[in-house]
Amino acid sequence: MTDTVSRTETARLAFDGRELEMPVLRGSEDEAAVDISKLRAETGLVTMDIGYGNTGSCTSAITYLDGEAGVLRYRGYPIEQLAGQSSFLEVAYLLIYGELPTRQQLDAFVSEITHHTLIREEMRHFFDSFPADAHPMAVLASGTVGMSTFYPDSWEIFDPDAVEITTLRLIAKLPTLAAWSFKKAIGQAYVYPRNDLGYSANLLHMMFAVPSEPYEVKPEVAEALDLLLILHADHEQNASTSTVRMVGSTHVNMYASISAGINALWGPLHGGANEAVINTLERIVKSGGDVAKYVALAKDPNANFKLPGFGHRVYKNFDPRATIIKRAADRVLDATGADDALFEVALKLEEVALNDEYFVQRKLYPNVDFYSGLIYRAIGFPKNMFTNCFAIGRLPGWIAQWREMIASSETKIGRPRQVYTGVKQRDYVPIEAR
Repeated sequence: MTDTVSRTETARLAFDGRELEMPVLRGSEDEAAVDISKLRAETGLVTMDIGYGNTGSCTSAITYLDGEAGVLRYRGYPIEQLAGQSSFLEVAYLLIYGELPTRQQLDAFVSEITHHTLIREEMRHFFDSFPADAHPMAVLASGTVGMSTFYPDSWEIFDPDAVEITTLRLIAKLPTLAAWSFKKAIGQAYVYPRNDLGYSANLLHMMFAVPSEPYEVKPEVAEALDLLLILHADHEQNASTSTVRMVGSTHVNMYASISAGINALWGPLHGGANEAVINTLERIVKSGGDVAKYVALAKDPNANFKLPGFGHRVYKNFDPRATIIKRAADRVLDATGADDALFEVALKLEEVALNDEYFVQRKLYPNVDFYSGLIYRAIGFPKNMFTNCFAIGRLPGWIAQWREMIASSETKIGRPRQVYTGVKQRDYVPIEAR
């Protein structure tokens, strides 16, 4: 595995009669970055980059993403190959440990996770304390950080054994937390994990089984969910991953860092986008399926309407995950017999996006959120559970990024700069004189 950085080139900045030489870093895929770490100390300047779209916050050997070419690789492996041949837990192992496991390594990893799926019985009272209409993402984030109170060894963030057991516990227990947050929301009895089921099948069982009757997990549905988890597993330095790294840089435990990532993922501009897609598709179907009307609204600068699921902050080409998910959506709809009216509208919208000059010029291609919500919906997940499932998928990436961050000698506590635009110094005025 190549994870070295070249520093043989320099860039020059001229300012106020002075010239500063700064090293240029090149990664293993020839990505170039100007190292500005000494910029403020030597010139008094800071850079301004709203949203950090042009700022590298770390070096990382985990995920490579080329938005212009539509490329996504985990540890060097193309997402298309992993999605077609791997399992979610194998991909989780790859992301966390850097290499694909042998059969013996994978069996041991799966066995460890399988036997950590139960959460502490006291957590039942935790779930019971939330109101019935509590959003499952709020409950999931709270439950994740709450677990740290049961495992004080999680604070030993530089102890390899403590980090390892925390890693296994999080991967094993997050589906249980997610399922119980859903059961709480719908007023049903909590369902305990079954260790005779695979990872995705176990999540489905805890979500949809009830004590009064048997529930059989359809293999093709479990396979589709496993695929979605693989496609969500990591995505470089996105908002939630950067949050995990930022919070983790304070040396808080992994549970707290992952909980922060879950909260960041909740937003409709991030992991919550697939829920927004379904809301829009339902709106179009309800209004008679007039796709042209909503396309025109999206193109109208005065309409204040956007089509969610189109375009991406990084991808300026077709999102490679969207192509894979589109094929899977077709299979899941067939397997579940779900209503495909929304899928038909989605196909029409995609056709517009690929051929309409407005969308093509702006590179507004369908992204991973455009079809993932359709699969979640066909499986039976309510819309407020979509992002919970996304969080389970993204968990191995968050863990891998946290572990890489903690182990790196380059890591410093995250502390962006600003350019102050407020009032200059003034004197305090007593309240009687104001």
